[in-house]
Amino acid sequence: MPPTTDNRPALLLAMGPGIADRLLHPRHHARLTALTRTDPHLVGHDLADPPPGVAAALAEAEILLTCWGATPLTEEVLAAAPRLRAVVHAAGSVKHHLTPACWERGIAVSSAAAANALPVAEYTLAAVLFAGKRVLHSARRYRVLRQDHDWLRELDGAGNYRRTVGIVGASRVGRRVLELLRPFDWTVLLHDPYLEEAEARALGAHLTPLEALCARSDVVSVHAPQLPTTRHLIGARELAAMPDGATLVNTSRGSLVDEAALLAELTSGRLSAVLDVTDPELPPRDSPLYDLPNVLLTPHVAGSHGTELYRMADHALDEVERLVHGEPFAEPVHAADLTRLA
Repeated sequence: MPPTTDNRPALLLAMGPGIADRLLHPRHHARLTALTRTDPHLVGHDLADPPPGVAAALAEAEILLTCWGATPLTEEVLAAAPRLRAVVHAAGSVKHHLTPACWERGIAVSSAAAANALPVAEYTLAAVLFAGKRVLHSARRYRVLRQDHDWLRELDGAGNYRRTVGIVGASRVGRRVLELLRPFDWTVLLHDPYLEEAEARALGAHLTPLEALCARSDVVSVHAPQLPTTRHLIGARELAAMPDGATLVNTSRGSLVDEAALLAELTSGRLSAVLDVTDPELPPRDSPLYDLPNVLLTPHVAGSHGTELYRMADHALDEVERLVHGEPFAEPVHAADLTRLA
């Protein structure tokens, strides 16, 4: 009998050391091997100078399944992958490893940015609600007092009923935050230069100029992409416009906020902040951000971690399955979009 033809496309995992072990559950291994010709335990950490086994797999690969730490796909790397036709990225931004050579060759690209947006939006929702309830303040005071106290008087004016939240950027995360805010009794303002008023209304928000948004919001949450045009988008003027006692939430990138101007407002005690990102990403050891009582500082944990990585893997494998069945990606990335994507 003639040998059976295996029409499954060849796939190679390409990501940083240790990432695949955290990203892929055994059920993902089983699904990958059912859909494609792959060794789920073979991972290309360095496609620019791969060991023989990875080089052989790269030469046959029609699909790369990438994640954090993936090698930039330069002309030289692509020359070693003559059959490559698609890159499925099991994380958010593709800017770190996709090069102009990929678009010139017409390689199809998908990203799990939408899947990664959900935990960031969930973190943001918690930050917004905790800010309204003044949780950071009351927790710190409770720890100090350790006795009966007139909390009704001290927290007079706190709460989440009919407050105003300003969302800066209708990105994937920003839109997820808007969606999660809908059940609550908040007035929602939105600033995004690419949006029309009708689109903002459809998202449940009022389109508002940035400085006016800051001036009217009890909580301002930043969700714009990191681009040259968004550096210090929230600067001294925007921070000064925020009402006394307002909170800034940043889960986007630290460079979007003028940190020197923010520190001046925080050390005065006029504003509070929830910062999952800073500029630089790791603040200096002597940064006041670590100790200020009105700052909740976390080490870039709003995005996918732990079991949430499996959501991105599920999304990526859904895209691989669409490709196998000749269907278009649900979340394609196009070169024309890169100028306004994170």
